Amino acid sequence: MGCLNTFRREDVLVVELNRPESLNALNRDLVDRLRTVFQDLYRDRTVRVVILRAAGRVFCAGLDLKEAGAGSDERVSVSDRLDSQRALAEVYVAMRRCPQPVICEVQGPASGGGFALALASDIRVLAENARMNAAFIRIGLSACDMGVSYFLPRMIGQSLASEYLLTGRFMDARRAFEIGLANRVVPIDQLAAESDAFAEDMLRATPLGLRLTKDGLNLSVDAAGLEAVMAIEDRNQMLTAGDPNFTEGMRAFLEKRPPRYE
Repeated sequence: MGCLNTFRREDVLVVELNRPESLNALNRDLVDRLRTVFQDLYRDRTVRVVILRAAGRVFCAGLDLKEAGAGSDERVSVSDRLDSQRALAEVYVAMRRCPQPVICEVQGPASGGGFALALASDIRVLAENARMNAAFIRIGLSACDMGVSYFLPRMIGQSLASEYLLTGRFMDARRAFEIGLANRVVPIDQLAAESDAFAEDMLRATPLGLRLTKDGLNLSVDAAGLEAVMAIEDRNQMLTAGDPNFTEGMRAFLEKRPPRYE
C-alpha cells in the first residue's frame, strides 16, 4: 500500500489517493505516481473507464504545504521551482489527454490541487459533505493554477468562476450541483455505487465510440465554431462506423441485450 493505489475491475481502473493521514495532500511522490498513471493510459486499450477516488474522510487538501515549504528557501532557483510546478501541471494535462472518461468521487474538502483533480475529471460525483475551493489565492498565490482558470469558466461561466477564484470561497455540494459543476450529490455511503452506475452506462458504448466521444468533447470546447465542431463529429462517426464493434453495438441494442465487444 503506497500513496497511490490502483486496481482493475475488468475494464475499469480505480485510482485511489492513499495519504489519509495527510488529508491526501499532493506530495512529490503522489504527484509523480498520478502523472505516470494517467500518461500510461494514453496507449492502454484495455482500460475503458477510470474512477478517481480517495481514502479517508477528505478527498484532497491540495498541495502538501509541509513538503512545499522547502521550495520557499531563497536558495531554490526559479528554474527548479518551475520544474516542480510543471511536474504537477502535467497531471491535469494527462487527465484530459487520456482517452478514458474519468469519474471522480469527492468526499469532504477538495482544495487547490484537489479541486483541480475534480475539475479535470469528466464526471463529478459528490458526497453531501463535499466542499471545494481554489485555495491557492488564500496562501499568497494566484487562484489561476493547475488548469482551474481554464476548466471552471467553461463549466459554470465567467461570472461564477470569478466569484470563486477571486475570493477562494468554498462551494458546498448543493451549490456545486445547482451551478452544474457536480453531476450527482449523494449520501457518502452511496458514493461508490453512483460512480459505478456511471461506469456501467459508459461500458455500453463501443470502446472506440467512448474514446472518441471524450476526444470530441474536449476539442469542441475550444473549436472555432459550429463547422469546426461538425467536422470533428463527422470524423468520429466515420471512424466508429468502420469499427467492427459497431455491428455488435447495433445488434445488442436491437436485441435488447448487453453488448459483447472485442
